This record gives sequence, structure tokens and C-alpha cells, in this order.
Amino acid sequence: MLLRPRQRLFVERSVRALGEHHNTLGVAPTGAGKTIMLSAVTGEMIGDSRAKACVLAHRDELTDQNRTKFARVNPAFTTSVVDAGAKSWQGQVTFAMVPTLARAANLDGMPALDLLVIDEAHHAAADSYRRIIDRALTRNPHCRIFGVTATPNRGDGKGLRPVFSNVADQIRIGELIASGHLVRPRTFVVDVGVQDALAGVRKTADDFDMIQVDAIMNRAPVTEAVITHWKEKAGNRQTVVFCSTVRHAENVTAAFNDTGIPAVMVIGDMGEAERRAALAAYGRGEAQVVVNVAVLTEGWDHPPTSCVVLLRPSSYKSTMIQMVGRGLRTICPDEHPGLVKTDCVVLDFGTSTLLHGSLEQDVDLDGHEGCGEAPSKDCPECGASVPLGVSECPICGYVWQRGSEVIPINDFAMTEVDLLQRSSFRWCDLFGDDAALVASGFNAWGGIFFLDGLWSAIGGLHRQQPRLLAVGERTICLAAADDWLNENETDESAHKSKRWLGQPPTDKQLALLPAECRQDFGLTRYQASALLAFRFNRQAIRALVTQARDGSNRRAA
Repeated sequence: MLLRPRQRLFVERSVRALGEHHNTLGVAPTGAGKTIMLSAVTGEMIGDSRAKACVLAHRDELTDQNRTKFARVNPAFTTSVVDAGAKSWQGQVTFAMVPTLARAANLDGMPALDLLVIDEAHHAAADSYRRIIDRALTRNPHCRIFGVTATPNRGDGKGLRPVFSNVADQIRIGELIASGHLVRPRTFVVDVGVQDALAGVRKTADDFDMIQVDAIMNRAPVTEAVITHWKEKAGNRQTVVFCSTVRHAENVTAAFNDTGIPAVMVIGDMGEAERRAALAAYGRGEAQVVVNVAVLTEGWDHPPTSCVVLLRPSSYKSTMIQMVGRGLRTICPDEHPGLVKTDCVVLDFGTSTLLHGSLEQDVDLDGHEGCGEAPSKDCPECGASVPLGVSECPICGYVWQRGSEVIPINDFAMTEVDLLQRSSFRWCDLFGDDAALVASGFNAWGGIFFLDGLWSAIGGLHRQQPRLLAVGERTICLAAADDWLNENETDESAHKSKRWLGQPPTDKQLALLPAECRQDFGLTRYQASALLAFRFNRQAIRALVTQARDGSNRRAA
């Protein structure tokens, strides 16, 4: 398996920071592949030694996911699990559930570790995590601590400075949108006559006072206006709504249903079976809207969601990022056939967008990719070493003043990243019209094809039927095809600078190609390989592309 170029850079910077500081934090939003990256960092740090590592997560599904993906990145390492059902440290890398490991009896059984990895590292300031971290450092003062998170600034205001002294790297949401790994948000700030009142809501230790917010937002005329604007801007989209209180959520859910829009509600004190049933109804499309109160902020994803409605303000940018992030996932055609998603509508009826300005700690949406050492600066508040570009410290939340600079609060103005240049593979324009591009490796091939205004990404393994990878915008499809090759190829087959790629075609290749190709004296061996991948799979490709065009009767955008 190969990492994307940006993932490799993240890993290199993290390993370097661990060597220099003995701890570091990496910031990577949804869509960056943080599990793949933390697995690669772990493998790099252990290397060929007999070192032991532990990867922490706070939920069963994250532990399972981390272990599965780790095995794909590092197939040679042995692994074990510490959770409610098993407590084994036999593997070189152990995947542990925090609530289980943090118990005194289980901590006593933890061996000396050389590396402690913390997934969702914004939790690292919590007492349960600190007990594990402190015990690891007591057993081995040289144990390195590596954390990865999408949202480093905690809602309770606790800084991560006691655990991390620096930030190795930060992948921005704008980079992932520009590279096709997230869809772009289209944000509308809508004042339904309550923004002045919301501006006066007091802050509590955790957030704005939601009882006050409820008194302002939970009124029939406001809810009616919300639904009217929603119908106008997002009426055919699956939507997640964030409310201030349970009573507010109940009334908003009822209002959607009374208007003929099927809606379900998810709140914290629901039974597990009831919550699963509500989310399953939304997942099947039986409900178009899911309304919640601080339940779906983290750890929940339903990629067809292409509208996010904010009916509450947030005093923390991290909370706003988490809420909006629920709608930025791209679509897998296998899981959601016929659905095309190109963007996400964000309807902010509160003041979060006005308060925080954007989804970035640093507004850089051109997708420029740095290389080598990450330029850094020291935070004047906590002293942490952080990336030079950030305007908000990921460790303590300190905000650098931006002078008179105006931060845009509406749509992302995107400049497409040319993945053809960043890819580890050489992409061939088969017919010179930019409508069919193919890259080929030893085990797999990938391609993107344009038909009737729609791009399709197709991936294949040798001697197997091709499969549809993505449908929609060119950038998203190219990202999906490139990721397919990354998943199925290795360094040996990927690097586009290999000398043999530019050599003349073999006689066997020429014999299999059409006559006109034999007269193309500029044809290379690699171009011939790409043409043959297309020629051998032409009927299947045509069927999948036609099926994608004809089946895209449901649009999430």
C-alpha cells in the first residue's frame, strides 16, 4: 500500500518532531486518512527494532478500525488488543480501549512502552488519558507520545500543552477539498431576525448558554423561517440539523414532519436501540432530515448528507468544524449507487460563521503543498512550536491578531490541485482530449472518463472485473482513482520516474495494439500499457460509465 504524497509528508514531519521533542501532535481533518498516517508513523518509529507501541482509542469501533488499517500499512508487525473482551500485550503493537486500560488493575499490567499513539488526541487532557500517559512515562521516561486529531482545541477550554509541546504538521480542510478528498461547503449565513439577540448570549465554561439560545431560537416563527430557507436552498438534500436543547430538537423535528418532510431525532438520553433505529431510518433514506443535540458532532458519518443546518451558535471553532464536517464526505458508488454529490450546503442560522470566519485555522484554499521542514513559530501563550501559517494555536487556542485582514465567510474559492503532478503514478491522456486518463501499475489500473457532463472513476485489478469508484467532479474522481492505485500498488510499481516507463513498447505490446499505434514512433512502453489496460477493459468501462450517467438520477448537489 502507498501513501498519498501529502500523507508521506505528514509522516516525515511527525517522525522528525518525535525525534526532536519526544512528543508531537498532528492535525488532520476528516478525509485526510489519519488512521493510515498514524499507522505509518508507528511503523517508522518501530522499524526493525523490538520496540513496543500502544495505540489508544476511546471507542470499540475505532480500535477495530485502527488495527485493521495498521495491518494493511504494516503487515509484518504482530498486534494484540486490550479491551473489555481481551487484555493481551503479546503483539509488538497493542490497540487499547482507553476506558478499559485506564483502570488501575489493567494499568498495572501495561509493559514499558517505547511509543504511545493517541487517536482523537483532543481527549488527551482528560483524566483517564493522563493516567495512561503518566504511567507510560513512569515505566519508560523515554517513551515518545504521538497524537493525531482533527480538532485539537477542546470544548472545555483545557489545553493540550501538558501532553504536547509542539505540532508537527497540519493538513487543512482546504487542501482536502482542493485534492478531491472532501466536497466543498457552500455556506449561507441566514439572519431570521435573531442575530442581534444571539450576539448577547452569555458564555458558560463549556459553550454559549444553550438555555438562552433556546429562548431565542425555539419559537414557531423562527422554525418556520428556517424550513422555508431550507426548502429554497437544500430541499432535496439529506440534512443534519444541530439544535440547542432537547425541547428545541423536538419542536424542529415536529415542524419538519408537519411540513411533509420525514425527520427523525437523536438525543443523548435515548436508548441505544431507539438511537440506532432513528439513524438507520435516515441511513436508508426513509427520513430526509436527522435532528440532534450535540450527539452527531463527532464520530458519525453518513456520506450522502449534503446539507448541514446550524440552529445553535458555537463559541469554539472546533465544534463548528465538527458539525460542518458531517456533510463533507465524498460518496462511494458501491455503497450509494446512483447518487452524485459535488458540494455541501451549510445553512448557519446562528452566529458561528460570523464569529469564527472559516473552517480553517489558517485560510489557505489554493491547495499549495509545502515540502521538507514545516516552517514553525512559538506560541506566546503556551510556548508550543506550531506551523507558521496557523492563526489559532492548536495546543492552547491562542489567536494571533490578523490586523485588518477580512476573513471570507461564504463559499470556498477553490483552485484545483493538479493531482496529475502530485500522483505517484504517470497518468496518460489516451486520446489527447482530456476525456480519458489512465494510469497503470503491476497489479492494478485506474482511470477517469468524461461522458455527457459527468466524470466517472474506474478501477481494476488484472484479470478481474473493473469497478466504479466515484462519480461527479473531475477532481473527486481523479482522487478516487489515484487512491485505488495507492491501495493496490507498492513503491516498486508506482514511481513515475522509473527509466523503463519511457522506453519503446515491446513487440508483444505492439502486436496487441491497433495498427495506428504501431505508426506512433513516440509511443512509450508505459503509454502502451495504459492503452492496453483500456483496450482489454473497454466494454466493461463503457458499461460502467454509461451506467453512472444513466443511474445518476439522484443528486446530492
